[in-house]
Amino acid sequence: MPKRKEQEKEKPKKEGVPSYSAKDIYVLEGLEPVRKRPGMYIGSTGTDGLHHLVWEVVDNSIDEAMGGYAKTITVELLPSGEVAVTDDGRGIPVETHHQTKKSALETVMTTLHAGGKFGGESYKVSGGLHGVGVSVVNALSKYLRVEVWRDGGAYMQEYERGKPKAKVKKIGTSSAHGTRVVFSPDPTVFTTTLEFNEKRILDHLRQQAYLTKGVRMNILDRRSSPPKFHGFYFEGGLSSFVKFLAHDEKPLQEEIFHAHKEHQHMEVETAFLYTEDIETKELSFANNIYTPDGGMHLTGFRSALTRSVNAYARAEGYLKEKDENLTSDDMREGLVAVVSVRLHEPQFEGQTKARLGNPEARTATESVVNDALKEFLEKHPQEARRIVEKVLLAAKARMAAKAAKDTVLRKGALEGLTLPGKLSDCSSKKAEESELFLVEGDSAGGSAKAGRDRRTQAILPVKGKILNVEKARLDKMLANQEIRSLVIAMGTAISENFDLSKIRYHKIVLMSDADVDGAHIRTLFLTLFYRYFPQIIDAGYLYIAQPPLYRVQIGKQIRYVYDDAAKDVAIAEMRKATLLRQGSGGQASEKKRGKGEKEDDAEVGSVQETGEGEGKIAGVTIQRYKGLGEMSAEQLWDTTMNPETRILKQVTVDDADEANRLFNILMGDSVEPRKQFIQAHAATVQNLDV
Repeated sequence: MPKRKEQEKEKPKKEGVPSYSAKDIYVLEGLEPVRKRPGMYIGSTGTDGLHHLVWEVVDNSIDEAMGGYAKTITVELLPSGEVAVTDDGRGIPVETHHQTKKSALETVMTTLHAGGKFGGESYKVSGGLHGVGVSVVNALSKYLRVEVWRDGGAYMQEYERGKPKAKVKKIGTSSAHGTRVVFSPDPTVFTTTLEFNEKRILDHLRQQAYLTKGVRMNILDRRSSPPKFHGFYFEGGLSSFVKFLAHDEKPLQEEIFHAHKEHQHMEVETAFLYTEDIETKELSFANNIYTPDGGMHLTGFRSALTRSVNAYARAEGYLKEKDENLTSDDMREGLVAVVSVRLHEPQFEGQTKARLGNPEARTATESVVNDALKEFLEKHPQEARRIVEKVLLAAKARMAAKAAKDTVLRKGALEGLTLPGKLSDCSSKKAEESELFLVEGDSAGGSAKAGRDRRTQAILPVKGKILNVEKARLDKMLANQEIRSLVIAMGTAISENFDLSKIRYHKIVLMSDADVDGAHIRTLFLTLFYRYFPQIIDAGYLYIAQPPLYRVQIGKQIRYVYDDAAKDVAIAEMRKATLLRQGSGGQASEKKRGKGEKEDDAEVGSVQETGEGEGKIAGVTIQRYKGLGEMSAEQLWDTTMNPETRILKQVTVDDADEANRLFNILMGDSVEPRKQFIQAHAATVQNLDV
């Protein structure tokens, strides 16, 4: 037997088979898991993740405010690139922790799943669930310093990449109380520039001030001189928040619905207002944490709203016995609503807390909203009538849109072999290499069709200006021939039937003239995609072509340029190249030129434009393109469609709220905000064609 064991021990390992034994099991200690997989804790290592560090620290201060211990929270953006978050709460405890035998402050800052939110009575409600907030910030910071004022003393500890440089030390006495965290993100962790966006932080703090009424939120940007200061303080709570969200819209209610009540140890607050708009704005929060994907609390709100309005509509005769109930989608048209719950143990889905999973949050929200809304509708019959009429109109539009959509989908299915007649499709069936150009006008469409790569490039000419969908419902939108052709050509369907996996092109290119009308057409298409096909933008499939503004020619040299500055540079470079080609002759003629003699026009020339079209500038021929139709098929290919030489701008949405606001201003029904926008930005307009 011993001999056999020895043989087994000496048995050689098979080639190509990796070992798997105890030595291959790695144990990450302390904050190492965070640095190894930062995306698991802050969502990403891009701009969103960078700002998430700020939110995590601010959330701790807000937890103190929700507990009634802090009244002021200040965020400072420092010239060094650091961020400081200060509150006047109780201050993190500094005495020795009984389990870790270290200071409680060091334990909180360096240990995952450590904090005052897992048990006891320190926090009745808090935003933290996993207990990883400030320790994650510490792990992902090149440098972090925390200062604490409590029990008459001032304390401080410093860290490098999550590891303490020294023990917590007392640095003096103080009658103040609170915590200050100063951190500098680690450049080796993040894939983006370590620059914090003031507006993004400003919007977040404003939002938190609405949610935590009676607490002051400050932001101080010390990166500019003089420093910029903003402060927020609201007593109205969610009613003020709804009023702010709907400030550009015409309200249907004179009084904002507001409910605030505790139900089964859970605090529920909600407010809403109906407007004449057709867009929906719904924001949901759990313990002041924004839940962009909603969750049980938002589901409960929608359910209560649908049930209450349906019951009222039937009781008052707006809905007959034979009529179907109004749907949740009908209820949401023109709705501006905020739902906020505070509960002892929130169950978020994912560390970035995008969705609330507590089933009891649905029950509590539904109960509170049901009772309050029933009373509101009975006490405010005028508001109730306007709300029901708005919802009934949305229901009619929904049924009309369904009929129009079914027609388009049915037509699209039938026309799988015969796509829209005006579409010149590409031969490739691979979406990842196929491109669809939406081209302004039949003339430019003809040039694009003649000059394209027929294998990968499809052309869909667009006649005139499409419908402004910001002002129209889905049924009217689908009645527009140009939009209908586009929907069928893309193959994705629309609305709840939208399926990105069925898209036929991974590049959809808006190609319009470089003038005011062309810009308007681009804006109409951008509005269409932003409102009805946001998934296409998110996937990175929408682009804007950049046709040249000028064609510059000197002799046989030809260049296409895209603005006036590039035109001047091109002329200078082309003239210099001409002089170099002339060699010593050119230099000699310059040397022989006497004082007061004119420059040789063929060599240098003066810049004088003779208007639009073709103008001559001392041996330089400049053509100003007013439209794509002025280009030949070869020129359009060389400048705008050839993947080797063209310039395409990818359409992205970095700030959805700001994009939504701008689309409302520029394309909405209200004229006054648009007028103010034009007046504010008129001085910055360049190359305006009148």
